[in-house]
Amino acid sequence: MAEKRNIFLVGPMGAGKSTIGRQLSQQLNMEFFDSDQEIEKRTGADISWVFDVEGESGFRLREQRVIDELTTKQGIVLATGGGSVKFRETRNFLSSRGIVVYLETTIEKQLARTKRDKKRPLLQNADSNRMILENLAYERNPFYEEIADIKVKTDDQSAKSVAFNIIRLLEEI
Repeated sequence: MAEKRNIFLVGPMGAGKSTIGRQLSQQLNMEFFDSDQEIEKRTGADISWVFDVEGESGFRLREQRVIDELTTKQGIVLATGGGSVKFRETRNFLSSRGIVVYLETTIEKQLARTKRDKKRPLLQNADSNRMILENLAYERNPFYEEIADIKVKTDDQSAKSVAFNIIRLLEEI
């Protein structure tokens, strides 16, 4: 990978986008951004609060603006929110401005990785989390597939291992 192309990580919550993104940016010496963290920094509030006050649609509009801005940068790794792919325009920003890596994971791994995380507004009722994740997968997986240049499974691998795998796959493009 001679020039530093933008790398955008998409996938469901709990796939490891932020953790793997940090690892990838370190290994490639690229700047790392997390769209959720950028929204929190700009609003001065956490994602749950933004969801509560503005609803999911208000949050998604903020997310779309942040992703539009970040994807115009050069040589970055961007971890996106799991639902960022809901809007066609956001998918277009991602697919036209960099390499999209779809981090795949199972519902079981998502449940395990998110069970103690209280910052996920869509997973606040533990009794229905499996059903929620299954519904989100049904809705969003086709969008991840649509824009993915590379697909990588993250189950049972360390973030470092997944990052090395992504780098190897990037070299083949």
